[in-house]
Parts: sequence; structure tokens; C-alpha cells
Amino acid sequence: MFESVEVLKKEHKELQDELADPALHADPARSKRVNRRYAELSRIVAAEATWNQAKDDLEAARELAKEDEAFAEEVPALEELVQTSQEKLRRLLIPRDPDDGRDVIMEIKGGEGGAESALFAADLLRMYLHYAESKGWKTELLERTESDLGGYKDVQVAIKSNATDPSQGVWAHLKYEGGVHRVQRVPVTESQGRIHTSTTGVLVFPEVDEPEEVEINQNDLKIDVYRSSGPGGQSVNTTDSAVRITHLPTGIVVSMQNEKSQLQNREAGMRVLRARILARRQEEQAELDSAARKSQIRTMDRSERIRTYNFPENRIADHRTGYKAYNLDAVMNGALDPLIASAIEADEEARLSAVAD
Repeated sequence: MFESVEVLKKEHKELQDELADPALHADPARSKRVNRRYAELSRIVAAEATWNQAKDDLEAARELAKEDEAFAEEVPALEELVQTSQEKLRRLLIPRDPDDGRDVIMEIKGGEGGAESALFAADLLRMYLHYAESKGWKTELLERTESDLGGYKDVQVAIKSNATDPSQGVWAHLKYEGGVHRVQRVPVTESQGRIHTSTTGVLVFPEVDEPEEVEINQNDLKIDVYRSSGPGGQSVNTTDSAVRITHLPTGIVVSMQNEKSQLQNREAGMRVLRARILARRQEEQAELDSAARKSQIRTMDRSERIRTYNFPENRIADHRTGYKAYNLDAVMNGALDPLIASAIEADEEARLSAVAD
């Protein structure tokens, strides 16, 4: 694995030269891709330099210790530094998800549990918005279908990061959130105080950077317009501003009515459509690539129950990684870092095993 470092260092130098070319910045999409890759390789170059320096310092300390015992005291700490820096480099050399630096479109959908599921969908949205705020990410509500009690039957939000480092990309953190989220609590509609179990689904798609990435033939689209409506069916708009886009080759359907303008709803719908088409292609590729399936805890099965939120016990549990904690109140306020870190660590371990195999 470490033999590939020299190849990556050469690529890093080439990208450095490319970034110095003013012509690159005339193409925003290409510039963004180059910056992402440069940031990813910069971490590897820095980690290798730290590892080499630690090895040199250890060798020097051992040599000097032959003449002065005081230097022998530094050897154990330097040996540990060599090991930790080597492990960090080894993890950075694991084949990465090429989408880690992307922004995402997240969809939260009510599932089993009716009104309670819709209310929990609203709670999950607030949780992710708080988490995004803690990361300095920007959020944009694209579409929502409210329930009668104030929750969401369906809500879609775009989450964006300004970071060029792929490890700090939104997809790198939130790709593990896709799946079924189970909640156990006493619903507001429950008069006897009994605990109910409901489920809410979360879908996460990497957002397409530029429309050209996913080319869509306009002849492959069926576009319908209609009047927007709110909870219970009441009209909230007297013009045909809502848009339903059907991609005929895949059967993917996207509906948008959040904006008052038909043009704005169409633009938002196309963003979601491109993201879903990209995700569909990736799913098909994953089906062909068994190694990729084994190396990712991020399942392509959207029906998988990934997490339980137990309110009476204030307990949060991730069923994929085994993570469990009794700070659900903090998690619902956006303290997701430990949960996501457990998913990233489990994914890295699986990738390391796949490489070893």
C-alpha cells in the first residue's frame, strides 16, 4: 500500500502546478474537482512527511542514546509516534469514496406510525439542521409536505459545505444516515401514556456539481404542472406553480411545490432528479462490484433499520456499528459526531479488510 505514495506525491505536484494556472479558475467545475483532489492528496503528503520525520528522529535518538542515556528516555515516545503516524498514513491510503467532497440532498419520509412518524420526521430534520449548523454548513429547504399535526410526510433539504477537503465534505459525514430510523416514545396523540414504535425513512443523495455531470435529454422528461396545496389539501396557490418531473427511462418522479414560481420549482426538481439519477447509477455499479459492497457499511438497502431512538431511556443505538449512548436529548439537538465517527471507523475497518483480502 505504501508503495503508492510516490505515485500520489507525483500527482500532488502536478495538481499544484495546475492550480497555479489562471486558466483553471475560468472553469469553476473543473477547478472545484482539482481543489478537492489536491486537498485529499495534501493530507497524504503531510502524513507521509510526519511519518518519515518520526522515523528519522527515532533513529537519531537510538544512535545518540549509545553515548548519552538521556536520549534513551525519548525512544519509547518516538516509537509510539512512528506507529501512530504510520497508522494514520495507512488509513489515508485506503481507497476513498470519490463522492466524499460532494454536497448532499437529503429526503426524510414518514413511514410506519402515521402522524407520529411525520412528527418524528420533523424532529430528524431539526436534528440534521442543528448538526449542519455546528459544522458551518449551509442548508436550503427544497420541498416539504406537511402533516395535519405539524410534522412532515416528506421533506427535502440541500446541505452544502464550503470546504475543499473531501474529508470535511457533507457526503463524507451524512452518507451513513440513509435507512430506516426507529423511534420509541409516547406519541402526543396517545392518551394512555403507552410507548409506541414508529419508523421514518431517510434518503441521502450526493448532489451533482454541474448539470453536465448527469446529462438529461429533455425528450426523456414528462413535466406536469399543477396548483400547490398544503396540509389537508387546502390550496396555498392559485396558479399552476407546482411541478412534477418524470424521467421516463428510469421512472424516477420528482415533485416540487415549495416555491411560488414554476421556474424555481422546476430548477429545484431538476437538482433532485440529477442527484437521484447519479445515486441510481452508483447503486447499479455497486451491484456489479461485490468488493465495494463489502467495504461499505452504507447500505444500498433503504429498508434497513439502522438506528433506534428510545426516548423513555434517553438511549440512542446504531445497529450497524454497535454504538450506544444515553444522551438522546443531546443527539436530537445535533450532537451527531460520535455516531457518525463510529460509522466512519467501521467503514474504514471494512475497507482495510477488503484491501487485505
